[in-house]
Amino acid sequence: DFLFDVFNEFENSDSIIWKDKKHSYKSLIKNIEKSQLLIDSHQILPGTAVAVIGEFSPNSIALLLALIKKACIIVPLTNTSNRNENKLFNIAQVEFVFRVSADDVITIESVSKKTDNDYYKVIRERKHPGLVLFTSGTSGEPKAAVHDFLVLLDKFKTRRLALRTVNFLLFDHWGGLNTMFYVLSNGGVVITTKDRNPEIICKLIEKHKIELLPASPTFLNLLLLSGEYKNYDLSSLKIISYGTEPMSENTLKRLNKIFPDVKIQQTYGLIELGVMRSKSEKNDSLWVKVGGEGFETRVIDGMLEIKAKSAMLGYLNAPSPFTEDGWFKTGDAVEVDGEYIKILGRKSEIINV
Repeated sequence: DFLFDVFNEFENSDSIIWKDKKHSYKSLIKNIEKSQLLIDSHQILPGTAVAVIGEFSPNSIALLLALIKKACIIVPLTNTSNRNENKLFNIAQVEFVFRVSADDVITIESVSKKTDNDYYKVIRERKHPGLVLFTSGTSGEPKAAVHDFLVLLDKFKTRRLALRTVNFLLFDHWGGLNTMFYVLSNGGVVITTKDRNPEIICKLIEKHKIELLPASPTFLNLLLLSGEYKNYDLSSLKIISYGTEPMSENTLKRLNKIFPDVKIQQTYGLIELGVMRSKSEKNDSLWVKVGGEGFETRVIDGMLEIKAKSAMLGYLNAPSPFTEDGWFKTGDAVEVDGEYIKILGRKSEIINV
């Protein structure tokens, strides 16, 4: 309900810009109400496992929020997951699928994969919405992480800066969802894009006076290599945040030189735990403090372990990765300097040069 309080407070302000068209918070509320009627018309009950396949469009966002309000268990996917979708439906025991087309039209189908598992039972007993996120599956079958959605949303009750933000990360990625909830819970503006190449992003920043660019180090490196930043007015940018993979020191130093007035902030999060608050030592430094309320960190044998209130309940299709006392082994090798750490990357992927 705290989200709807924000939507009502900012009802006449822009909430989403999609395909260059502005949508107010009032229209977001109306779209959520339409989605609720659609959900009810198909007799979808609280606790039902529902896949939503789409991008960050007005109807995808409204449908997601309506399913949260209905206390469904939501499995967000993108169209790029298509080749695996039946496998993913089976793992997540999906009962209904909502597809949101490129034109923002919603269609629905029943797939009835319902069976019971302990994590869904916990969520249903709590009468909370659930969230299922898939790992990338780069090292084998994708793992399905099950969350109590309300626990993940709790941190957004604290008001922070309202920023005009491009939703760069994807709809099926907690980084993308985290950005969206951060923006909407503060009355900011979500500027959505289907294309994520440097020219398109620079054009969007100039046109819509974007203040926050959350991106991956790979994209930021491409941005610098392409030189597109020279062709557009990017003076509206206040923050560039980066995460999802290790950043090269060279790229970070060049980024800092080209954008001297922009705060460059490292973020750290995991599908299994959510996104933590972080503070970079300096704009051009890879040393970062991570944690914040609800998170504890420790380093054992050079490996980062985290205990989090927002931790998932568990994987649907893999053993529990938690220690007996509730610490999650991230698999990330780190260096430590006082309160700061430097994330070297996954131990299994580090190459000594």
